[in-house]
Amino acid sequence: MGVKGIGGLFFRARDPDGLAAWYRAHLNVGAGCVADPAMSAEPWIWKTEGGGVVFAPLPENTAHLAADRGWMLNLRVDGLDTLVAALRGAGTEVQTRDEWDTAETGRFARLHDPEGNPIELWQPPG
Repeated sequence: MGVKGIGGLFFRARDPDGLAAWYRAHLNVGAGCVADPAMSAEPWIWKTEGGGVVFAPLPENTAHLAADRGWMLNLRVDGLDTLVAALRGAGTEVQTRDEWDTAETGRFARLHDPEGNPIELWQPPG
């Protein structure tokens, strides 16, 4: 098979431009963003660092997702505490729980974008 990875994520939004601006401003995610400042930005591409991606269909009744949502965006991060503090400082409610974090899987935080879409921040172990 020729699949090398995820090429994009597309979803509906009430205010696409406003939501794209929120992701860029608060998470450095989206067109023109770069994970490493040494990278050159491209207008239509979000340049990320390489790494694994979890692809996991979950049972219909999973407690891992909100009952009214069929998906959740998981973003791999460095410096989870710093990012959580910045989001909270900007008025975004962010939830953390000790029971979500393990030495094997890493650390997690959850929030919602301005349109209510669920986001999980994941700092891998190590």
